[in-house]
Amino acid sequence: MISEKLKKGHLLIAEPSIIGDLSFNRSVILLADHNKEGSIGFIINKPLKYTINDLIPEIDANFKIYNGGPVEQDNLYFIHNIPDLIPNSVEISNGIYWGGDFESTKDLINNGSISKNNIRFFLGYTGWEENQLENEMQGNSWIIADNNYKNKIIGKSTTHFWKEQIIELGGDYLIWSNAPENPYLN
Repeated sequence: MISEKLKKGHLLIAEPSIIGDLSFNRSVILLADHNKEGSIGFIINKPLKYTINDLIPEIDANFKIYNGGPVEQDNLYFIHNIPDLIPNSVEISNGIYWGGDFESTKDLINNGSISKNNIRFFLGYTGWEENQLENEMQGNSWIIADNNYKNKIIGKSTTHFWKEQIIELGGDYLIWSNAPENPYLN
C-alpha cells in the first residue's frame, strides 16, 4: 500500500504526531501535482460549514465546500471525475481531474448533470516549494499511500477517513486510530 516515491494522485496521510496544527492534524491530502519545482494538493477530509450556493448564489446546489489547505483560501478549486463534461480539465490520475471550464461547470450543476459524487470544491490548497515535501517526509510528517479508491474518492465520506486510513496502515498505527483528536485534553 505504501509507495516509496511521491507522485501526483497519491494520498498523504498526516502522521498521528501532527497535533495542534489546525490545517493538517488528521488530514488526508490528494496530491494533485508533484514535480521538481514543488507540490500541490487538496485536503479531502475537512469539510467547511459552507456549500457552493453560499459562495456562488447562482449555483443551485448544496455541495459541501472543503478546506483545501492554507494557501489562497480566498480562491475556489475543484476536482472531478467527469472530464467528458467539463472541458479544459487536467488529469491528476486514476480518472480524477482538476479544474476546467467553470461556466460550463455551473451550468451542468444547475441542470442536474453533476452530482456530489462527481465533484468536490475546495477553498485554498496545500502547497510545498521545491524539496519542502520531501523534507517533511524525512521528518515523518506524512505517510504516502496509493489512492485505492481511484476516482470514487470524490464521493467518499470524510467523517472517519483519516481513521480508516490509519487502520489500513495497521501495525503501530492501530493505537492511534482511537486516540482523541487532541491527546492533551484526555
